[in-house]
Amino acid sequence: MPSHHHHHRSTPLLSATAASSSSSQSFVSKLLLLLTLLPLSLAALAFVLQWRGGGVSDPTIATSAAYSRWAPRGSHHEIFPGMETFSSLSPKSHSSSDCINLGRTSSHSLPYYGDWKFGFEANLKPKICITTSTSAGLEQILPWMFYHRVLGVTNFFLFVEGHAASPNVSKVLESLPGVKVVYRTKELEEQQAKSRIWNETWLSSFFYKPCNYELFVKQSLNMEMAIVMARDAGMEWILHLDTDELIHPAGASEYSLRQLLLDVPSNVDMVIFPNYESSVERDDIKDPFTEVSMFKKNYDHLPKDTYFGMYKESTRGNPNYFLTYGNGKAAARIQDHLRPNGAHRWHNYMKTPNEIKLEEAAVLHYTYAKFSDLTSRRDRCGCKPTKDDVKRCFMLEFDRAAFIIASTQTEEEMLNWYREHVVWGDKDLRLKLLRKGILTRIYAPMAIIQGLRESGVFSSVIANAPTTISKDKFLASIDSSNSSRVVSPTTHASRKIGRSRQQQTSARKVLEIETNAADEAAAVPPLSPPVWTMTTFEQ
Repeated sequence: MPSHHHHHRSTPLLSATAASSSSSQSFVSKLLLLLTLLPLSLAALAFVLQWRGGGVSDPTIATSAAYSRWAPRGSHHEIFPGMETFSSLSPKSHSSSDCINLGRTSSHSLPYYGDWKFGFEANLKPKICITTSTSAGLEQILPWMFYHRVLGVTNFFLFVEGHAASPNVSKVLESLPGVKVVYRTKELEEQQAKSRIWNETWLSSFFYKPCNYELFVKQSLNMEMAIVMARDAGMEWILHLDTDELIHPAGASEYSLRQLLLDVPSNVDMVIFPNYESSVERDDIKDPFTEVSMFKKNYDHLPKDTYFGMYKESTRGNPNYFLTYGNGKAAARIQDHLRPNGAHRWHNYMKTPNEIKLEEAAVLHYTYAKFSDLTSRRDRCGCKPTKDDVKRCFMLEFDRAAFIIASTQTEEEMLNWYREHVVWGDKDLRLKLLRKGILTRIYAPMAIIQGLRESGVFSSVIANAPTTISKDKFLASIDSSNSSRVVSPTTHASRKIGRSRQQQTSARKVLEIETNAADEAAAVPPLSPPVWTMTTFEQ
């Protein structure tokens, strides 16, 4: 009996255990079913959304026969992240969902305009070009160029000499679409010798002088030729920038020079960009474009009380508020009778241009950003390191002082001078001037250029450049007898050209322009910002 009762009691216990086990298995089965169905449901939902046009297209799929957003590295049709053309976007991609608009708008806030082949450039308005005279290498020219392409510039007219004219550099530059490379050849100098500039007075005070003065004439003459090239290429705006200068299009609805100029009223002929100057915090900068984020703001973008009130602390014993020039650069609308007015401005033979000065946008000037800039400037000029001789060579006081230091001091003494006069090593002073607005942080160019480098665009264009260069296109480009095309002379050539003026008078007579104030407005040289004086302070 005891055993019987024991068996009778164990039966419900076993039943309960079995029921519990069955319930547990049922829960696990349901959980597994749920985990299986959930991703399938999400996948189905995604498919429906994609089918209805509400999804973002697969970046691994070619957008057209000509373009693939993720083509193999090195491909001639490589398009990098964020560089879609407007025509490659599905027209449905903007209409189905507000969520999609957060990821892709009809107007890019940071517009990487298409692939670097720029086959769609005809769709961009306005059409903008940049001209420069340079002897830099690819490590400086390519980031400078592609940064401005991101901002909407489609065409570049590069007047090259020195290192920039070497085969390893020029073959890469020639391979880029929208880029015209102009070499300083005998043919070019002969063509530019016919310029009407030599028979006019507005640039004459810079003729026949060495170093910076010669460069200034050269830049002006190259700018004159670039105007003709820009007109031939259908450009609407032209800028002259050095390869150590980047446009900072602040104030536009997007970070875009194209958008900035698109918003300029049609009656404006010239847009002036005040310049900001790089303010380095170390003495070992190698790549200023991606290592420098601090800049000194221009007088035009500061309250007068702040500028003059902080003047002494801002200059740190240097001759002027800026190390080099402070009068900015300008963009000009392409139109009849346009001419350069020195490297910093444009003018017109028939009228005084209607100009505006931008209140937020600027030119970022990376001057003396590397310690080696001291010796590179010294090596470009054959002047004697004396106070009298450097005045013949350099227009600005700091350039004169730097040339003498680089020519007379040891490496260690040069470095100490550089740290004292160029490097902003005093953290407290930096913070004080940052709070006052004298100094400012700007990161966009650094981020854009670093992003371009990481995308492989620079290495790609170098790898895909042809192994030989051809100057036939260049020689053909100067066959035209258009008198506007000019070359800056060397010292000997300029003396020869300047004395044979009878050959150039025909161009002047054909135009039959009466001499007036607009015709002969003197070229604007690089100018220092306003100087603090006790009289200024009292006012």
